[in-house]
Parts: sequence; structure tokens; C-alpha cells
Amino acid sequence: MKFFRRGSRAESRALEHGAQNLFCPRPWTLDRQPTRAFTLVEIMIAIAVLSLLVAAIYSTWTLILRSKQVGNNAAAQIQRQRIALRALEDSLTCIQSFQASQQYYSFVVQNGEQPILSFVARVPAVFPRNGRFGDFNLRRLTFTLESGPESERDLVLRQNPILMDVDSDEKSYPLVLARNVQDFIVECLDTNKPGWVDEWADTNSIPPALRVSLVLGGTADPHGKSSILAITRFIATPCMMLPSVLQGQRVGGINNQNNQNNRNNNQNNQNNNQTNPRNNFQRGR
Repeated sequence: MKFFRRGSRAESRALEHGAQNLFCPRPWTLDRQPTRAFTLVEIMIAIAVLSLLVAAIYSTWTLILRSKQVGNNAAAQIQRQRIALRALEDSLTCIQSFQASQQYYSFVVQNGEQPILSFVARVPAVFPRNGRFGDFNLRRLTFTLESGPESERDLVLRQNPILMDVDSDEKSYPLVLARNVQDFIVECLDTNKPGWVDEWADTNSIPPALRVSLVLGGTADPHGKSSILAITRFIATPCMMLPSVLQGQRVGGINNQNNQNNRNNNQNNQNNNQTNPRNNFQRGR
């Protein structure tokens, strides 16, 4: 005998209907809103905007690097020019010339395609390459404009002690003061002629003043243009030549001259005493 609870048939139907809904979901209806997404056109527009931003950032970074390079080149150019002019000023203000040895103290100025400036100076302690020459601070300095390794002209300096020749190392490896020099002009003040002259014929004398012009060329930019930096300095020189008498006292010293005079006086006194024995007898009494 079977017993059925009231309402069991309705409950079974509800359970069957729920199982069907679980495995077979209901289709979408018009009252539900669909999920939003980007279209292909919107994605292409976003990619184009991003590309423009990346291009702008890259161009700005390239401009910054180029500006930095130009600034570094300009700073290096000014530094090279400052060192070159400092070496010229220090050496020209310490120039020396002696009348008794004019063959060693000639002053040479030559302009043109191969400019040369050569003279003798007692250089200071901070002059370039002082350690190479030791205590020989009286040296001949020769500034020339020569071809460099990159088809450019460089301002170089060669040094040698006054009584020595230029050694092989100094000839082969001179001191490079400035690179990419466009022009090097030295003008002398001639008191006999009005104005400045570019040649100094009297090599046994020193001009009272010099006008040195140095033109440096910078690194070319991408457009093929190069910056040019020119500067001119007026340098006064100690143009008085040391006389031969003072040069002899400088070598021997003033004390040596006095000692020589004292020796001569003593010799004369001894000769007088030998020729006058009566005076010696009286001095003894």
C-alpha cells in the first residue's frame, strides 16, 4: 500500500523545471543591456595617437642630444683656444734677448700658408711640458701651423733649450695647443712705420707689442655648416735688449767683479812694496 503526500506532484514538476533551466539557460531577451567594447576604428585611432606621441618624444630626445653635443663642442673649442692663448701670452711676456749672444736670441715672425712664430723666453713654472726639460727654463719656443691627422691644421708648439737642438721626440710629437685652426696671424708693432706689420725683418730686436689672431673652426653640423670662433689679443713684450756689460755681470756676478778688483789692488800693493824696501823697513820699526 502506497502513501502520497499532498502536493508531491507539484513539487516534482518544479524540480524538473529547475533542472531544465540549469542545463538549458534561457535565451537573451530585449530588456537586458549587452556588454560594451572598442570597435576596430577606435583601436586604429588610438594606435595612431600613440604613434604621434612616440614620434614627438623621439624628436625631442634627439634635439636634446644634438644640443648637448653642440654645447660640448663649443665648450671644448673655447677651452682649446684659452689654453693656446694662455701659452702665447705667458711666453711672449717672458721673452728675453741678450746683445752679446744675438745669434741665439733671434725673433722670427712669418705669416701666410705656413705661419711661424719663434723666439727665446724664460718660461714660468706652470708652462706646458716644463717637467720634460727640468731646470732648463730658458728655451726657444716655436709655434707653427701644421696639418693634422684628419686633414685639418693644428697649432703646435716645439721647445728646446737655448744651447741644444730639438730632439727627435719633440720633432715627431710636438705639443698640440689647438685643433682645426683656420688661421694664425701674428702682427708686430713697428715704431718706424704707422700701424702693424706682418713681417719683422730685424730679427736681432724685439717688437714692443704684438697682435695675435687665432681663428678656430668648429665641428660641422648635419646641414654641413661649421661654426667659426675668432679672437684677437694684444700682447706687450719686454722689448729692451740686455746690454753686454750686464750680461757679463749676470754670468760672473757683481761680487766676482769686486773680487777681481781687490785682487788687482793687492797685486799692485805687493809690487810697490818690493820696489820700495826703505818703506818696508820704516813700517817694521
